[in-house]
Amino acid sequence: MKGEPYLFLPGPTPVPERVARAMNRPMINHRGEEFKGILEDVIAGIKQIYRTNANLLIYPASGTGGLEAAVVNFISPGDKVLAISIGVFGDRFANIAKTFGAEVEKMDFPWGTGADPQKIKERLDQDRNHEIKAVLITQNETSTGAYNDVKSVREAMGDHPALLMVDAVSGLAAIDLRMDEWKLDVVISGSQKAFMIPPGLSFMAFSDRACQVYQSNTNAKFYWDLAEGLKYQQKGQTPFTPPISLYYGLHEALRIMAEEGLDNVIARHTAYRNLVRASVSAMGLKLLTEDRYASSAVTSVIAPPEIGANPIRKYMLDQFNIILAGGQQSLDNVVFRIGHLGYIRELDLLAVLAALEITLVHFDFPLEMGAGLKIAQKAILNMHQQ
Repeated sequence: MKGEPYLFLPGPTPVPERVARAMNRPMINHRGEEFKGILEDVIAGIKQIYRTNANLLIYPASGTGGLEAAVVNFISPGDKVLAISIGVFGDRFANIAKTFGAEVEKMDFPWGTGADPQKIKERLDQDRNHEIKAVLITQNETSTGAYNDVKSVREAMGDHPALLMVDAVSGLAAIDLRMDEWKLDVVISGSQKAFMIPPGLSFMAFSDRACQVYQSNTNAKFYWDLAEGLKYQQKGQTPFTPPISLYYGLHEALRIMAEEGLDNVIARHTAYRNLVRASVSAMGLKLLTEDRYASSAVTSVIAPPEIGANPIRKYMLDQFNIILAGGQQSLDNVVFRIGHLGYIRELDLLAVLAALEITLVHFDFPLEMGAGLKIAQKAILNMHQQ
């Protein structure tokens, strides 16, 4: 019996039963007092996750919609933009800016690594006339399982006036981020990752400095216009019809996160990363990223070339109903990705690691059954004894 699917993706992530129940409530008036209370609560709760007192808007969109909202509100056609990319989603942020008329200079770093803050500093130091108006960076690159040290990048920027715009769609609440303390200007996140609700909401927090840039912005915008969002927010409303059931779910998910505590949520994700990496290494598999770049949201595992990543994923789906993410673009059939983001529990990790060992043995990979699982069990025991 395979039962319900096991989702080990970097999004969408499993939805807790409490959240699913909360979403199964009757509709209410999105211009009424009950929704106003929910909206005010969730904005306050999200700001705590961002560690910010800045402005924050919720858009009915996926994370990509949030990225587009950031571009059209804070980047004008013709603006010079420095886009930092370590994978598919860094490229996407750059492409959105280019689509809306920005003059994009892309700084690429090898997939599986993080950006080098010193190289970013050197490039910005060359920009003596401050022609670069924004720096775009992805906090967590799910295509590779690597993350960027956003704090160090911000420090490397020094007093350069460019806005730092951060795609934290998959990283927020899994990897530490402190918007106000680190002086980040625009940070975008999404609902279907560490927030543990279905896709459909994106969050955009933005500093007062970013608001000043908005005042002279010349890009076309309607649905994404932050001025409309802020105007309606003062009334406890959204400019356009919101997905009310997702707000119900977000309300409950934020309660769950508050009960655990943000520091504990981040520590749990870090512990899961370390557990998965140690376990698959003990199986004799190689990892795409070095420890210093390793994401707390997802781990990219290099498949044995004689087997391939996609046959491993297919066998685990067919036999165990376990859904792993595949490699993208040049990493297709090279890596498989184990998501440990959001509502993933210790027993879930034991299940996927045990199934992975069975799968490898099925494909005649030389493995002592239990080698990786034992590492995971000891790691969980250690967590419980701390």
